[in-house]
Amino acid sequence: MNYKNALEHSIFKIISKSAEELQVDCYVIGGFVRDFLLKRGNPKDIDIVAVGSGIELARQVAKNLPNKPKVQVFKTYGTAMLRFEDIEIEFVGARKESYHEDSRNPIVENGTLEDDQNRRDFTINALALSLNPSSFGNLLDPFQGVQDLENKLIRTPLNPDITYSDDPLRMMRAIRFATQLNFTIEQNSLDAISKNNHRIEIITKERIVVELNKILESPKPSIGFLLLEQTGLLDQILPELTALKGVDEIEGQLHKDNFYHTLEVVDNISKNTDNVWLRWAALLHDIGKAPTKRFHKKIGWTFHAHEFEGSKMVYHLFKRLKMPLNEKLKFVQKMVFMSSRPIVLADDLVTDSAVRRLVFDAGDFVDDLMTLCEADITTKNPKKFAKYHNNFKLVRDKIVEVEERDQVRNFQPPVSGEEIMETFGLKPSREIGTIKEKIKEAILEGDIPNEHEAAFKLMIDEGERLGLKRVKTD
Repeated sequence: MNYKNALEHSIFKIISKSAEELQVDCYVIGGFVRDFLLKRGNPKDIDIVAVGSGIELARQVAKNLPNKPKVQVFKTYGTAMLRFEDIEIEFVGARKESYHEDSRNPIVENGTLEDDQNRRDFTINALALSLNPSSFGNLLDPFQGVQDLENKLIRTPLNPDITYSDDPLRMMRAIRFATQLNFTIEQNSLDAISKNNHRIEIITKERIVVELNKILESPKPSIGFLLLEQTGLLDQILPELTALKGVDEIEGQLHKDNFYHTLEVVDNISKNTDNVWLRWAALLHDIGKAPTKRFHKKIGWTFHAHEFEGSKMVYHLFKRLKMPLNEKLKFVQKMVFMSSRPIVLADDLVTDSAVRRLVFDAGDFVDDLMTLCEADITTKNPKKFAKYHNNFKLVRDKIVEVEERDQVRNFQPPVSGEEIMETFGLKPSREIGTIKEKIKEAILEGDIPNEHEAAFKLMIDEGERLGLKRVKTD
């Protein structure tokens, strides 16, 4: 079957011409071909395999391109990469691979196109289109990858037991592709992942997180997390989540399964945000419930201070997985720590002071926090569902109203520490913090407006209460 229409971009003619000049055969392989057949939009990266030196082909292509792009060479892996327009093109020589048990880095030898297709992770990624003039656009599909695309199936070209044991990252990739494409993992392959799940320990945390992020960025992340749990990978990567599984019963009182609830929340939030860190917050918002779960005869199951415990656990989880310990961590921690605040507000009468405190504490992330809390409503009772969402709308409206009037988001008290010191002739001391806290609380409670004149008057009153005397100025 010929797919010349897939190769209409000028870059393919230039690669074909360059390969002919070097007298090597070459093919476009993998994700570009798969996504073309799936009609998945414009490609941002293209993989080229040459039966010869991929590095030399990349250099020849760069010479033939009008902008003479720089070629990045990765000698360790025998690959090269260049950018043309908005496309990243990677070149590799056809090769065959063998593996040591303690590493996913293969021993590489030169090989044929067939060898190269054999080493690919999945049949749908082993599809190749010829760029050779005599067969330009011909599809090479030795493992019925097209049929697997039609059947929405993830399957390995060779024995899955060997495929996953050789490179255990492929287990994560199988689950990621199943999630992104809404495909099914073939049963033998799924069984092999379960059998080899312990091999994930040789994969770097950074590579695992790349795959976790891609799962989280998918339209329905629960597909991937259910597969990770089913195959035993989740228990090794994110035991904080599997600890939420199960329902306990004491004296006829049950609590919900917080693992499946969490996956519902992640799917809910994914309909309303592409922010992967907010999706992480949804995934981790209840992890503090496992260590804080208690049963009390009078009130049943409780998870006291689970948000506080969860926010601490987020730090240890990020550190263990070598995730960024920067503003992204702080954002996820804040979302987890505050995840119940708007729900409590929605349960009660929405007062101005409660909303002011919410806006002050959440700062620039109050909208994200509201999005998380709305996703957290997973009740199947339509009346309860409508009630909560109506109340959340009231909270959102009140946030806008309070913010416009009081401007408390990220506010600093209208009276500074320097002004307090000058007024009372103080050096840095505890009294300054006491006065600033009094002013902040008065503004948040609505006792005074967020204005300098009212804050200054309160400063004088509080200073007198503390026994401070105002310094006379000229």
